[in-house]
Amino acid sequence: MDLTGASALVVGGAGGFGEQTVRKYVAEGLKVVIADVAEEKANAIAAELGDGVVFVHTDVTSDASVDAAIAKAQSLGPLRVTVIVNGGPGGGAAQRIVSRDGKPMPMEAFLQTTEYYYTATYRVLSRAAASMQGNEPLEDNQRGVVIMTASIAGFEASPGQTSYAMAKGGVIALTLAAARDLAPAGIRVMGIAPGTFLTPAFPDPVKADEMYGKIVPNPKRMGRPAEYAKLAYQIAENDYLNGYVIRLDGALRFGA
Repeated sequence: MDLTGASALVVGGAGGFGEQTVRKYVAEGLKVVIADVAEEKANAIAAELGDGVVFVHTDVTSDASVDAAIAKAQSLGPLRVTVIVNGGPGGGAAQRIVSRDGKPMPMEAFLQTTEYYYTATYRVLSRAAASMQGNEPLEDNQRGVVIMTASIAGFEASPGQTSYAMAKGGVIALTLAAARDLAPAGIRVMGIAPGTFLTPAFPDPVKADEMYGKIVPNPKRMGRPAEYAKLAYQIAENDYLNGYVIRLDGALRFGA
């Protein structure tokens, strides 16, 4: 897809994956909207990268808030790429269905995880696609692409990941169905399923890489957010990537 003069919306653009995706897209000449709630971090990124980057405070649980971010991106140039990489309160913290003292997981915790990691993904996908449908078509009737973030936990989860795995499994299932739904409009849908990545969520990156990197078959390290960003740009460029979730995990399989 020709991205000349286009804009991109990165939902969660102030986080680990999101920031590197913003930087990659700006380096490739796109205008970018950072949609996030982390105002201080997002404003700092936008100030550093210059006029081509705008921060819009975005609540992914609100239709109106998501619509405002989409509208801002469209004002910068045709919105051709939407990347959905937002997290949520608690970061999908591990919690078993039944705790060791015999208590079931609180429904509030379950619903919060699915709201931010699945429902919000669908909200952004549907509303961004509705906006992209109005774009002038490019070669092969292409109007845009939505890149969703799943997880290898959606394929095989570790203990304590029930709600997170369900949410990410939903994103995986959504990818092909949405790609087929949106095909007549010339809008592609892809997913990226990261493995264990070294993001700012880890306070001690050296210790984290030593602990978790050794379980990755090859290379023997945690992934880097810039590797996610590189793939997200390659997906945007390549029109024949559609309806599929790419594992980005160094061949890691939980339980293997």
